[in-house]
Amino acid sequence: MDYNFTFSEELFKEWNWSEKFSKQSEILEYLNYVADRFDLRRDIQLNTQIISAHYHEEDNRWIIQTNEDRTISAKYFITGVGCLSTANIPKFKGLDRFRGEWYHTGNWPKEEVNLKRKRVGVIGTGSTGIQVIPAIAPEVDHLTVFQRTPQYSVPSGNHPYDPEYLKQVKDNFESFKQKRRYSFGGFPNDVEARSSALDDTPEEREKLYESAWQKGGASSFFLETYQDLTINPESNETVSEFIRNKIRGIVHDPEVAEKLCPTYYYGTKRSIQDTGYYETFNRKNVSLADVKTNPIVEITPEGIRTTDGEYELDIIIFATGYDAMTGSLFKIDIRGKDRISLQEKWENGEQTKTYLGIATSGFPNMFMITGPESPSVLSNVPTSIEQHVEWISDCIKYLREKDIDIFEAKREAEDEWSKHCREVAETTLFTNTDSWYTGANIPGKPRRFLIYLGGVGPYREKCSEVASQGYEGFSLQSTLKKT
Repeated sequence: MDYNFTFSEELFKEWNWSEKFSKQSEILEYLNYVADRFDLRRDIQLNTQIISAHYHEEDNRWIIQTNEDRTISAKYFITGVGCLSTANIPKFKGLDRFRGEWYHTGNWPKEEVNLKRKRVGVIGTGSTGIQVIPAIAPEVDHLTVFQRTPQYSVPSGNHPYDPEYLKQVKDNFESFKQKRRYSFGGFPNDVEARSSALDDTPEEREKLYESAWQKGGASSFFLETYQDLTINPESNETVSEFIRNKIRGIVHDPEVAEKLCPTYYYGTKRSIQDTGYYETFNRKNVSLADVKTNPIVEITPEGIRTTDGEYELDIIIFATGYDAMTGSLFKIDIRGKDRISLQEKWENGEQTKTYLGIATSGFPNMFMITGPESPSVLSNVPTSIEQHVEWISDCIKYLREKDIDIFEAKREAEDEWSKHCREVAETTLFTNTDSWYTGANIPGKPRRFLIYLGGVGPYREKCSEVASQGYEGFSLQSTLKKT
């Protein structure tokens, strides 16, 4: 329910989800329903790759090239490529010689993959790996988990939805919508966190953390217990040790349990939830390979070789995540004024900078949905997507009404916003942890924290203020030649 679109009250009330965390098939069914309900298919072209998008200053047009040699001319160029859609497949030596099958979780085939009685290796224990591992363990012959960094994970608490709950939420649609839009994380929560974990006794903290663990469903429940968990190392250690003790109590083998215990600050990597992840390591057909201590050397024709030996495998599953935040934008050859590419500006030239995570100087009439330096992946993403879609739509309407042809973020506004984003992030523990938030999962990628941590509600208010002041921080120009 929390991920529902809220642009249409009728849509919100028509659709019923079967459970709290719906399966892929049900989510796809919902998206198809939305496409049909609003007659969207006529405006969608599938199975098409955008190769390039170049801004032509002489006529203020974006010229977009597809993989089918089709050229499209557009006044506005809006990227909705997603922060997590470019799969990261590590360049392991020898992968091309592997005789078995290999897959990346982000590019999973539509046809069923036969895992029965196979020796399977999963590389990666982030959010996706932690979902995949317990799901496939019962059907494989043997599962080897190649773990570089252990993760904190809490029970998902998935369950079928009570019809009375669905009715209650639908009857209070407007309240649900407003809470979601103006909350800190973009969820319709009424939780008021206590000030500091250090203000309570160990017994009081334990009781609060146990309640969050039993509630399950969102790792953020722990971060809603105390306000200082992501800013105070001592407070963070109290929740980190609570979860580590849970792991030690679940996993029977003490040595394996310790290998599964994380040491980074809880909450500063992607918050993860699972269904029986730690319990999976009590199975006789599951083993853990610590590739932090014994790194992967190469993929051999028969499997994976680490510094402590070779693991024979029939199937390798890469749960190695994505080139986050900028990767999907860089897959397209995007060029702005003076033919400067977005990648040249953000990586080869200066730091990645945007204004509000929506626009960047030097790229007129280009908008980004949940771009770098917006709340994006550290928010309820559908909430943030809807906000950007509405803001961009209103902006284009304003430009048309005022006969404004060129709309571009000012460099000084961009500098100020980027500085603010960095300052907010540096007051937290997030910047002390290597993660895909900082680009640490991609070799050679500049380490930058590109997410706005000031909260969804305050961010929305800032964007609204900018619009209400005639799009302050943007350069608005009319040209003599109408296009």
